[in-house]
Amino acid sequence: MLDLLNKIRRPTRISLTRKFLYSTLIFIAGVILGVVSKVLDTIPSNYLPYFLELLDLRNFFSRMGVWIFLAVVISLYSNSPIRSAINVFLFFVGMVGSYYLYTILIAGFFPKSYMMIWIVMTVISPFLAIVCWYAKGKGIIAVSISSIIFMSISRQSFAFGFWYFDIRNNLELLLWIATTFILYQSPKQIINVVAIGFLLFLLTAQTNIFWGML
Repeated sequence: MLDLLNKIRRPTRISLTRKFLYSTLIFIAGVILGVVSKVLDTIPSNYLPYFLELLDLRNFFSRMGVWIFLAVVISLYSNSPIRSAINVFLFFVGMVGSYYLYTILIAGFFPKSYMMIWIVMTVISPFLAIVCWYAKGKGIIAVSISSIIFMSISRQSFAFGFWYFDIRNNLELLLWIATTFILYQSPKQIINVVAIGFLLFLLTAQTNIFWGML
């Protein structure tokens, strides 16, 4: 099994110091983004600087697209599947932990049901990160994983129905474009990924599967 996985993508070695440094920075980034997201969520939009109000960052950070994208980036650029699991888990622990500590200790309320959803997502994130790591590999399995990632980001970026095709959020459109770049390995590979991923998006756009509700 290990030989098969290594044929898709082989881990690289880095020093223990760099592992610790990268994981620490990822955790800190999660903490900062969690606090920023909650601060934006509690401040009335008309109190924010005009450019932040125009960007609508509060709505952007309240949606799943940006968190899926960041988790994918962390996973793909980790040096091994185990490191990707650790790094993505630490990112979500930092983000979710700081967000809800701020919510409880400073904002003064306890959204238990919504918090449990994020805790469950944090728990399963390492397993999804391991799978995502192989998207940067070779062969049909890597293309298939990349296509599912592309479909998931597409579902966040676009709304599709029988008579309409709309952009949900302009910032998520930028994430969709960025996803194409981070998944890119060769012209043939990215054409296959985009074609399959977009076909999956069109086929599943109206279904009530998990990532369609995010």
